[in-house]
Amino acid sequence: MPYIMQDNNSRDERNMTELGQWRIRDLANAIRERKISAVEATRHYLDRIEKVNPNLNAVIHLEPDTALKHAERADLALKGGETPGRLFGIPMTIKDSLDTYDMVTTWGTSGRAAVRTGRDATCVGRLRNEGAILMGKTNTPEFTLDFRTTNDLFGRTSNPFDLTRTPGGSSGGAAAAIAAGATPFDVGTDTGGSIRLPSHFCGIAGLKPTTGRIPCTGNALPSTGLLAPLTQPGPMARCVDDLAYLLDIMHGPDNQDPHAVPATLRDYDLVDIAQLKIGYHSDNGISQPDECIRDAVDHAIDALQAKGIRTKETRPTGIEMAGFIYSRLFSADHGDLIETLLEDCRTTTPSPGVARLLTHRPPPLGAAEFAQTITLWHNYQASMLSYFDDFDVLISPVNAHPAITHEEPEDFAAYSYTTAYNLTGWPAVVIRAGTSPLGLPVGIQVIASPFREDLCLAVAAWLEAELGQFPGPDCE
Repeated sequence: MPYIMQDNNSRDERNMTELGQWRIRDLANAIRERKISAVEATRHYLDRIEKVNPNLNAVIHLEPDTALKHAERADLALKGGETPGRLFGIPMTIKDSLDTYDMVTTWGTSGRAAVRTGRDATCVGRLRNEGAILMGKTNTPEFTLDFRTTNDLFGRTSNPFDLTRTPGGSSGGAAAAIAAGATPFDVGTDTGGSIRLPSHFCGIAGLKPTTGRIPCTGNALPSTGLLAPLTQPGPMARCVDDLAYLLDIMHGPDNQDPHAVPATLRDYDLVDIAQLKIGYHSDNGISQPDECIRDAVDHAIDALQAKGIRTKETRPTGIEMAGFIYSRLFSADHGDLIETLLEDCRTTTPSPGVARLLTHRPPPLGAAEFAQTITLWHNYQASMLSYFDDFDVLISPVNAHPAITHEEPEDFAAYSYTTAYNLTGWPAVVIRAGTSPLGLPVGIQVIASPFREDLCLAVAAWLEAELGQFPGPDCE
């Protein structure tokens, strides 16, 4: 369970050591009540970055002096009677695919090595408006287009549980930093699993919201075009309560992203999970999972069944088409999106991952094939939605495997556990639910119908408490 602030003096050595275990709302309350200063909180995480980042290469741009100056100003403002925001004085990192007005934003591509955009991505600006302090940026593959986190500018990021393994991608720097206690939270983006896969590989909590819940304005991948509905920014943190706390700040349209909508955000604390009908599967019929992956799903379902909560093993109708549709959509423009990004960024030499996408692209779709692909996608969405005629929530693996090594060939079918729900646009929360025989984290994802983040957050929070704490990494 998350550490809860005590009323006694929080400046002693014990509490400063445990600061990294506090929920975000507890840290915010502690700063607001002046039990701990913003400077102390920021120094704690900057010190942690200094210890763990040489091994991880998760934080690729850091401005400690600027962060501490912002923290000092926050402490002075609080003493002066300023009304603090919900993240007042809390340090954060941000994935390098999201624009930050005062810090380099490279999108992982060489042509933007020194770019300062002069503006924040919408979701980043909303966090700062509530008082969050940006310490630095976390690593991402070029344009976020890889399930491993590496690029030509900064090299590769390693998994804090095993430095020979990847933290996943594309929000791998964010996940590695959170798992190592180097930041209380980050913001990832998810186009095919880029929040959920790193959360699973690194044993943290992550939320891919519903398509349109949080604006994509200011992200490396554009918020317009054929593939835009696949991408969603979302919070990544230590625990489910942190995800809900951050989502409440980040959601809502910005009159720039045409897909962002003013949908109601419900309180997950009001959900009675005893009344829910929960479906689950440990095998999606596309990629057979490892035994430890099946065990994690079974462990979660056993916990629910022990409390009398209704569960049934079943898969959504049409899920077997996920891999085919996803690959067709990404090949529909014959690489035009990637070529446009490279040209706009003035990148002359793409990273090996992006170069492979261009080298191995299939022939472009004809007009009739393109129309058929769009119809197939929409029919898939309609077929999958029927799942919620019978169930409120779906629990499944995040991937067929735990974290793979840096050199291990990828099993692209294994990613269908996440891409399936980028195609539907459904929200999904990832929490840790097990451990592999090699000591690697194993996550599960809790999925709900569009704009019902409250349901997947409620079930994930219940399971998080029921399953208890898991051992963290030793990466110093």
